[in-house]
Amino acid sequence: MHWHAYTWLGNGADLAREGERRPTSPDFRTSALPPMRTGLWLAKPASRIAETFDDAAKAVEWMSQTFDRHGAVGSQIPLETRVELAADLLPRGVDVQWGEWLAGGRFITVGMICCPNRHVSNPCPLTRSESGGGL
Repeated sequence: MHWHAYTWLGNGADLAREGERRPTSPDFRTSALPPMRTGLWLAKPASRIAETFDDAAKAVEWMSQTFDRHGAVGSQIPLETRVELAADLLPRGVDVQWGEWLAGGRFITVGMICCPNRHVSNPCPLTRSESGGGL
């Protein structure tokens, strides 16, 4: 198993455009918005992958640094708690996605998605052709 990192930072009101966030939408693959289900990040183009990790500890460290860099550490859920849970969940094949409202109505989401994924059947974005073919 490995993990793909994904981020989205934008106007939080845009998240209401749920149609673009569902794979049944013709705009799903090209929309920058995060999908409604975490594992569906794998259905987005490989260019959306921020990083790929073979080591869960490094994946969690990346999440923590990315979240911190965007000033998303003042939430009701302490960063230490998020890190502890992610370190437990990722090696067990559970996706981890953190989201937080930022100043000015912005929203950030930082996700680490397991690949292969137990919840969706999408192939690894790094091994499928971008024309929609298989592995």
